[in-house]
Amino acid sequence: MSEQRARFRTYLGKVGSGEHTSSGLSREEAAEAMELMLDGIATPAQIGAFLIAHRIRRPEPQELTGMLDVYRRRGPVLTSRTAALCFGMPFDGRSRTAPIYPLTALVLAAAEIPVVLQGSGRMPVKYGVTGAELFASLGLALTGRSLEWLQASLDRCNLALLHQPDHFPAAEQLIPYRDEIGKRPPLASLELMWTAHHSSHLLVSGFVHPPTESRAWAALKLAGETNVFTVKGLEGSTDLPISRACVTGRVRPDQQPERLVLHPRDHGCYGTDPAWHSLEQWSQQALAGLGGQGELAASLRWNAGTYLWQAGAAASLPQGVEQAEALLQSGAALRQLERMRQTLS
Repeated sequence: MSEQRARFRTYLGKVGSGEHTSSGLSREEAAEAMELMLDGIATPAQIGAFLIAHRIRRPEPQELTGMLDVYRRRGPVLTSRTAALCFGMPFDGRSRTAPIYPLTALVLAAAEIPVVLQGSGRMPVKYGVTGAELFASLGLALTGRSLEWLQASLDRCNLALLHQPDHFPAAEQLIPYRDEIGKRPPLASLELMWTAHHSSHLLVSGFVHPPTESRAWAALKLAGETNVFTVKGLEGSTDLPISRACVTGRVRPDQQPERLVLHPRDHGCYGTDPAWHSLEQWSQQALAGLGGQGELAASLRWNAGTYLWQAGAAASLPQGVEQAEALLQSGAALRQLERMRQTLS
């Protein structure tokens, strides 16, 4: 047995020894464990055991930070001249509610705010619709592109979708383990906190359960991410619901996290969260929504308005919603889509 594989076995013993005897890894140990998995030095049996043991015990903040260190060091890098909005949401997609985030990204891009999204292909455990599929249904083929092309997209059109199979294949080769263990591993939590964007940004991270959010706050603080917006969104995404109050959290430099509960009813956006049916139906709804019409319009106005506010493009939430409505009704969002179709073809 190699020395590195033997160390990985030690790390596995630490996380998999049971409720009363297991112990967390240090930031450095978690980083090395991540490296050994990405490099295929740990055996498939070791990797599967590590991921499910970590899932059962739940990763500690410094462990997530150590793994995040590796993704930052080894993953792709994007930059922007002005502060960006970077969205972290489950890579396994959506299956119950209609995604709003691709449309939100187009509205923000139309407002000259750089937007970075990340994802992959259909994957376990949900196998939900992906960002790449949604953009493709609008005529934007964003996969199979080089990192240089992606940077140009961000520079010229204020929008980039990092596709893990294209831009981070070492991480992509761990995806089959999700199907084999039947659960989202700690890597899924990591994906909510990681961004390939390495210049000034607001990191937006989706969550479902409160412990996930508090762990993310602690891990991101260790990692030096001091400008964070966490969202209890639809299916764990960063899409704010319009059917209920929106539970969010705001982290700013040198401040304690602040709980923000946002009420769509107070801003004329209350309604039923649109259901997911098919790509064909969604693309038709999406084009109408970008023009301020149809079933997705209220959700888009609410989401785009909230993020315009959080990005500092609007002084208040009401002003953000008003600005979002203006971008939709003026045709600016639809022009942004057409600009991307022409520029990136």
